[in-house]
Amino acid sequence: MSKTLYLLAATAFFASMGAARADFRLCNNTSNRVSIAIAYTDGETWVSEGWWNIKASACETLVRGPLAAEFYYAYAMDERGGEWKGKAFMCTRDREFKINGRDDCFVRGFDRTGFFEIDTGKDSRNWTVQLTDPAQPQLPQ
Repeated sequence: MSKTLYLLAATAFFASMGAARADFRLCNNTSNRVSIAIAYTDGETWVSEGWWNIKASACETLVRGPLAAEFYYAYAMDERGGEWKGKAFMCTRDREFKINGRDDCFVRGFDRTGFFEIDTGKDSRNWTVQLTDPAQPQLPQ
């Protein structure tokens, strides 16, 4: 298995209309437990927070209520060293955290981690991201 896993599917869907709750959720559709960190802006300040530990084949609500931003960012790693990452750098730390700001991470005593971008659309109220293992090669039958 490759050390780096790929984000094969970061798909989203709207919950049913009507009285449905609005949330930002992440589903771990892999065979391993994953640790998740997210980042977002409130329009003025960047916030990064983590860690949610999500077991295989489970979902977790990371932000409750209507989405306040069009773009969210996520970083995930599994217990075997695989990771889902990107080019949007945010501040993190090894233990539970909620960090304001994304600049000068090292100077402020934090790690600097690459997050992948999730475009939820301008009018989305809720969103679900699906993390999956890389596709396995098909064997001829």
